[in-house]
Amino acid sequence: MSLKKHILDLRKRKEKIEMGGGEKAIEKQTAMGKMTARERILAILDQDSFTEYDLFVEHEAKDFGMDKKQLHGDGVIIGTGTVYGAPICIFAQDFTVAGGSLGLMHARKITKIMDHALKMRVPLIGINDSGGARIQEGVNSLAGYGEIFYRNTIASGVIPQISVILGPCAGGAVYSPALTDFVFVVDNISKMFITGPGVIKSVLGEEISMEELGGARVHAETTGNAHFFAESEKECFEQIKKLITFIPWNNSTKAKEFPPKEPVFKGNLEDIIPSDPRNPYDVRDVIRGIVDEGDFFEIQELFAANIVIGFGRLKGQTIGFVANQPLVLAGVLDCDSSDKAARFIRYCDSFNIPIVTLEDMPGYLPGVDQEHAGVIRHGAKVLYAYSEATVPKVTVILRKAYGGGYIAMNSRHLGADFMFAWPTAEIAVMGPEGAANIIFKKEIEEAEDPNKMRAIKVKEYKEKFANPYVAAAKGYIDSVIEPNDTRNILLHAIEVSKGKEVHHPKKKHGIPPF
Repeated sequence: MSLKKHILDLRKRKEKIEMGGGEKAIEKQTAMGKMTARERILAILDQDSFTEYDLFVEHEAKDFGMDKKQLHGDGVIIGTGTVYGAPICIFAQDFTVAGGSLGLMHARKITKIMDHALKMRVPLIGINDSGGARIQEGVNSLAGYGEIFYRNTIASGVIPQISVILGPCAGGAVYSPALTDFVFVVDNISKMFITGPGVIKSVLGEEISMEELGGARVHAETTGNAHFFAESEKECFEQIKKLITFIPWNNSTKAKEFPPKEPVFKGNLEDIIPSDPRNPYDVRDVIRGIVDEGDFFEIQELFAANIVIGFGRLKGQTIGFVANQPLVLAGVLDCDSSDKAARFIRYCDSFNIPIVTLEDMPGYLPGVDQEHAGVIRHGAKVLYAYSEATVPKVTVILRKAYGGGYIAMNSRHLGADFMFAWPTAEIAVMGPEGAANIIFKKEIEEAEDPNKMRAIKVKEYKEKFANPYVAAAKGYIDSVIEPNDTRNILLHAIEVSKGKEVHHPKKKHGIPPF
């Protein structure tokens, strides 16, 4: 056979395999409002940058009639490409081939590209669209999942790992996304659950739809398993590409610096906070007033909204922001917001991203439900994450900083490099009303007019503690600053912290309050 014939034969083989499960299966995928696995990869990567590997891999199963079935690529596509010119590894499960089910060779393809990503120290993007373990392959499928989970764990904190849920992701399959850094979901397309509606009905007698059980909005709002929610696959891919501009390629580098931009905020930061300390405001307005071009990329926007996390830039440098949100539950810390903040802090620390904390919170959320849900353990995660982090850490107290909340939100006592406060800051063990009722309990009870005496004592407490100057006098606050100076102060603090070094005692690893 001549070389030309060999080449023609190769092209025919590739063309057939690239059709995945065939025209009918592709039409069915499209009818569900879903792109094919190959289309998804090409939509994320730079044009003409994708190089595929293991195209000709086939399954080796023989039981239950599998020896008579040909599964092109064994239901998964792997390869490398670039995003904005930088190299990246990627895989996408192909639902048109046996429902994207995972068998041994399918898993080996995924672990192969995971090994490439770790070895080459580049980000890994995994697109999940699978019916789960391939039952006909039995324990081989389970072994495949275990190999993937192990690699997810070893790569954690070394390279960014991004999971995209674009179809079903059930049973053991859900643990891989849960082990990665960021999970993207799309409304009415993404489904994640350990046990499906059918099993729940047969075991518990409860009826629930797939969407109600584990749809995109459930995981973006309720469980916190998803970090980004999109209305369409196209929007999801744009989110992924934007995220990639903020993060470094591995843990030994820093995020790419962009040309410095000025803020676009036209007003005064001091006008954002209401004069009445009981009134809420949107802390995102403060962040947007500080960062380059007002561009703040929020993470887990719909989950635990009493805390805000995300990326922005200061003079072109990526910064991780953690901020209490007075609009929701007065910005208190509870179980979910503690988990959300702690995980983000650890991500920033792993990937050399400085952390700016904007504080305005009256403490931890009280109540039987929170105590029984383990707010002590969850709340301790924030303390642990801040204390452990060695990247530059800067805190600005905007308003309330009471009790354990003051300590937890990157206080000087947990290793903050710089502590600043606006003149509106209130730093105390608790709020003035509660404190006055305890400290002056006897005087209030014995007064002719208890209400009048209470008001006098509340005012006295406010004058003594509802300001930043007592803490500043003790050196716990480095400087009380004007709101409009915040950006310049932060820029200086980050700049002088660039060479920061911290040496902790030698240990294998700590034991966080998981």
